[in-house]
Amino acid sequence: MKKNYLDEEEAFHGDERKELRQERKILSKKDRSKYKKTDLEKKKKTPPKGDQFRRGRILAIMADGILVDFEDELYTCSLRGALKKETLRSKNLIAVGDFVLFEPQKDLTGSIAYVEERHSVLSRADQISRRKEQLIAVNIDQVLITASIVSPTLKPNLIDRYIIAARKGDMEPIIVINKIDLLSESPEEKALFDQVIEVYHDLKIPIFPVSTITNEGIDALKKAMEKKSSVFSGQSGTGKSSLINTITGSELLTGKVVAKTRKGSHTTTHTHLLPIEGEGFCVDTPGIKSFGIWDLKEEEVQHFFSEISAFAEQCKFPNCSHMHEPDCAVERAIEKGGISRLRFDSYCALIASLKGNLKR
Repeated sequence: MKKNYLDEEEAFHGDERKELRQERKILSKKDRSKYKKTDLEKKKKTPPKGDQFRRGRILAIMADGILVDFEDELYTCSLRGALKKETLRSKNLIAVGDFVLFEPQKDLTGSIAYVEERHSVLSRADQISRRKEQLIAVNIDQVLITASIVSPTLKPNLIDRYIIAARKGDMEPIIVINKIDLLSESPEEKALFDQVIEVYHDLKIPIFPVSTITNEGIDALKKAMEKKSSVFSGQSGTGKSSLINTITGSELLTGKVVAKTRKGSHTTTHTHLLPIEGEGFCVDTPGIKSFGIWDLKEEEVQHFFSEISAFAEQCKFPNCSHMHEPDCAVERAIEKGGISRLRFDSYCALIASLKGNLKR
């Protein structure tokens, strides 16, 4: 039976009328026509002035405060009141990787007064309402999309969502497939693994099969991380923390996959930024079970599937969905092997998911 990838998406919650009111509020806030240009310039944030401020980088956001690094000294900081009052479409005002201006105190505490503009953002749609952007990590060069073999199983659909999120956020996607020492346990998983390697190799997306048990592929992955800021992100239980422990020598909490469901358990509960050899940084993030791409429109999806977009130019209809129209060049390409069925399934699942969002 064909797998229903839509089952991996979260259900939407809340009263429909309430959601419509929230949507109107969001659209009202996005409407900039009611403001004069001069008013917009006044509202633009400017860095605070004063010798008391220092420029640091957020390493972690903990329950007891925000950990900021300044000249290899760690300060536990809080947000100033003015920052807390900002109304944004983001669920969180700050994220790991942010560069900030803060006022340090002698007891290694401090208050953050300003957040610098970000050059890249990895985020997803807030799990519950989908109305806000949830920042995962910022000012990062590359996203290490971490998947695994057998426990939990490979999910190409989830890999493709991360690829889109990385590119939307101005970061390079890199695929890391962990636990390849388990390939012998499942012939079906081995066949899927071989197909995934071929598909993303053809798309020229770097892919690293690795194992923290045998250390296979670890040196090559380390090389790819040199002089880069990287974020490990992916499904729960794929071994992100174990990989970082192996690469950095740190001792992050690790856990086991829940045997009954073969799904990962959450072991990382906070996002951390850690230094690595070769003048780089890496970020460990909490695992997820599904990934909603933030602010993606249905008409934009094809742009992120380059092989589908290339054949779409030959379709009979310019607005062809490639699902039911006659004389579809994409369907012909799938039949002839020019487009991977895995990628087309991801495309269809994403389109269906976005249509569902609009209905709700």
